[in-house]
Amino acid sequence: MKAAIVNEFYQKLEIKDVPIPDVGHGEILVKIHSCGVCHTDLHAAHGDWPVKPTLPLIPGHEGVGVVEKVGEGVTSLKTGDRVGIPWLYSACGECEYCLSGRETLCPDQLNAGYSVDGAYAEYCKAPAAYTAKIPDSLSFDEAAPLFCAGVTTYKALKVSEAKPGDWVAVYGIGGLGHVAVQYAKAMGLKVVAVDIRDEKLQLAKDLGADETVNGMNEDPAAAIHDRLGGVQAAISVAVTKKAFEQAYQSVKRGGSLVVVGLPNDELPIPIFDTVLNGVSVKGSIVGTRKDLRECLDLAADGKIKTMIETKELDDINDVFDQMEKGDINGRIVLKVNQD
Repeated sequence: MKAAIVNEFYQKLEIKDVPIPDVGHGEILVKIHSCGVCHTDLHAAHGDWPVKPTLPLIPGHEGVGVVEKVGEGVTSLKTGDRVGIPWLYSACGECEYCLSGRETLCPDQLNAGYSVDGAYAEYCKAPAAYTAKIPDSLSFDEAAPLFCAGVTTYKALKVSEAKPGDWVAVYGIGGLGHVAVQYAKAMGLKVVAVDIRDEKLQLAKDLGADETVNGMNEDPAAAIHDRLGGVQAAISVAVTKKAFEQAYQSVKRGGSLVVVGLPNDELPIPIFDTVLNGVSVKGSIVGTRKDLRECLDLAADGKIKTMIETKELDDINDVFDQMEKGDINGRIVLKVNQD
């Protein structure tokens, strides 16, 4: 099968033929039709994070396609089913986190396209129990970004504990941010979108944002407090330290900052203001299988529309170059098997 492979950090991915993976007990083989491209894939290819992937690696954790083969012991899926493979490739199922519905915190979890080979390939194997069926009303291209960008932002909004009618700020209107705006509106929240590019703020408006702030023209936190009195929650999906600091400063008393994006940096938290204002700072990492099903159902109901541009698997290095420059609106989806 054809696959895009990271052989060395900070080197271009190699497109080459590799063996189709064998499936074991409880596993399925998925013929990949489409795979979204996430900033995490770029971090994996660069080895940016403290826990680095083992090379060579096939990235990709937004792979969707059709079940080609079913391993022994699989009863929940059959050949021909339309499924997706998320970041949470598997978890132990037995630790305190798994047993309490917090499986994304499992210390023994595996992650697609990072600790195991992912879906930048014509075929990808996965544990059947951790894949999700794709609703019939969603195309493969539409569904792919929901397996990371969708479930990640949906879960972050749940973690924020913002209630219908509350104001939330979304910092960074890119692959994650543009779906965060839509999920927030679907949950009855009021949204102020923050970015430094007018075209991305226009996209946010088109998707339902109630207010927008261009961080190049004015201080977002000051503008949000002046206009709205602060927000109940700020969701930071941007990948710059400054955006995280501004997101924290935009939260009103008793509100929360939900940290989602992963810049290779630190977030200084003012202890006095945090205590005095009763501000919560929370980390939110993707979502559970239940979260994924909920976010797919919202999209199937027509409440979420992923803004995508399709490319070929062979274009992945050019896509990564675009991503580093911040030149992508919405999400890039790689077309893999066309038949």
